Amino acid sequence: MTIAYQLYCSRNWPLADTMKMLGDAGYEAVEGYGGVFEDTGATKALMEENGLSMPSGHFALDLVESDPGKALGIAKALGVTKIYVPFVMPDARPTDRAGWEAFAKRLAEAGKPVRDAGLGYGWHNHDFELADLGGVTPLELIADAGTDLELDLGWVLRAGKDPAEWLNKFAGKVTAAHVKDIAPAGEATDEDGWADVGHGVQDWGAIRAALDAQGVDHLVIEHDKPNDHARFARRSIETVKGW
Repeated sequence: MTIAYQLYCSRNWPLADTMKMLGDAGYEAVEGYGGVFEDTGATKALMEENGLSMPSGHFALDLVESDPGKALGIAKALGVTKIYVPFVMPDARPTDRAGWEAFAKRLAEAGKPVRDAGLGYGWHNHDFELADLGGVTPLELIADAGTDLELDLGWVLRAGKDPAEWLNKFAGKVTAAHVKDIAPAGEATDEDGWADVGHGVQDWGAIRAALDAQGVDHLVIEHDKPNDHARFARRSIETVKGW
């Protein structure tokens, strides 16, 4: 089991402080994103100093499409073995089924150099990929086109779906999962309604059973807007390790 921490959670704190905090909290892995890829040497040094690895990272679609060599170079420098494309801006999102089918094919095509290099490749969802297109969702079209998934369980719930059900729906396609919790309605408004893992409303018993059933053993702890990242990191890893 790999338990990682998405470094984007701590974007408002110095990276050196974050890495030390994570090492002290018992983490052994992190997940990178664009901001920590700018100086791979410095990032790698901080990881090594604090006993951390980076098995996965979030890479922009523009980078993967336009300069796969650069993306692969970053991955190699940091030890990344799974590249996930995490987002597409609202003005670039398709608006109908045909558009999403074309996007799904484009996304799969962009991943060919990554897969050819022997790395994993997938899409990380938010909630907009779970909109109904008339009996199918964009996320299903993406998976059907041949791209694996890093299923964000928090955004699945935010979209009004059952995370355990959707883990089972995508059997064999989920190569990592974002472990993310939601506060009860009206709480944690200063944190956009997100909660520390195990301190929200997610049904972790059902989710854990689905993760086990699908053999998903790469978990990434995340909170989009913690007001205290050390508290979030500590309480969340305590929850997940307690499983």
